[in-house]
Amino acid sequence: MNLLRTPVSSDSSPTYLYRSGQDLNRMETEQEWIAAIRKGDEQAFERMFRAYHAALCRHAVRLLEDAEDAEEAVQQVFLKIWERREAFEITVALKAYLYRAVHNAGLNMIERKKRERNHQQAELHVVHRSEDAVPEMRRKELETAIQQAIQTLPEQCRRVFELSRFEELKYREIADTLGISIKTVENQMGKALRLLRERLAPFLSVFGVLTIHELLNLFFHS
Repeated sequence: MNLLRTPVSSDSSPTYLYRSGQDLNRMETEQEWIAAIRKGDEQAFERMFRAYHAALCRHAVRLLEDAEDAEEAVQQVFLKIWERREAFEITVALKAYLYRAVHNAGLNMIERKKRERNHQQAELHVVHRSEDAVPEMRRKELETAIQQAIQTLPEQCRRVFELSRFEELKYREIADTLGISIKTVENQMGKALRLLRERLAPFLSVFGVLTIHELLNLFFHS
């Protein structure tokens, strides 16, 4: 369904006219729109998404300088709105709210990527140091233990972990592949790492590392 958004009023609560094909639909204010979304109206949510998605992506690209990251930031904002729809209530113009939310999501993504780069550099240092210090026999023992630990994970938990670690998919790609939300992917990945840490704890001191991420990288980067 193609929707055309055209301003038809200059009131403080903007009113918009929506066109689907050649048929004009009813006019609705932003507050009516938001109220419908709070009640779980998927069509109202889709209209909001279609009305603002492209412009928000352009805004995010200027901040992130990457189209795929921009899309992910925008998707995160809309996903959060839908997941928390019952509490969706704003006191500013909807457009301003969405632009600010996307801007904040972009800043969080920049900060997260910075932390990930720093962490990866630290992990590579640990990997190189450990490769010189750990006997090959213990390395094979670790490989076997990791493979066994992964196989004992709950099915969805294991699938999310494998898509992330083995196929190197992003959380959004994993969510699309499995037909689940990004939040579920995050929860399942956190659960996987927690369970693996419990089952592989004896190897942390043996290999001279502090986190499960460092331990797993001994295996995945070998």
